[in-house]
Amino acid sequence: QVQLVESGGGMVQAGGSLRLSCTASGRTISTYAMGWFRQAPGKERDFVAGINWSGDFILYSGSVKGRFTISRDNAKNTVYLQMSSLNPEDTAVYYCAANSRQTTDLRAQRDNSWGQGTQVTVSS
Repeated sequence: QVQLVESGGGMVQAGGSLRLSCTASGRTISTYAMGWFRQAPGKERDFVAGINWSGDFILYSGSVKGRFTISRDNAKNTVYLQMSSLNPEDTAVYYCAANSRQTTDLRAQRDNSWGQGTQVTVSS
């Protein structure tokens, strides 16, 4: 089982940027699809972005495409989410996820491993 720890959340004004990090332990993530989800109060957890093991297949939700960038550093067992042009609708708890199969399986939340989440708050 892979353990995931997110960091980098916080409060930012609308239009600002944040970079989230997710560091894995327990096993290497170099063969895992990795991704980010978010959950706003009273809402379901939604897919944000996913990246395959080699970094050459990336998926984004429509609401973040063009503003967020997912990347990974397998040598550091870490995945990142660079968030730009943030708006109050991006306020949520952001969760890191890992899946031993495909990025599409990760997006579908089939047997993901999860981090504990990090809060991102965007003020207007």
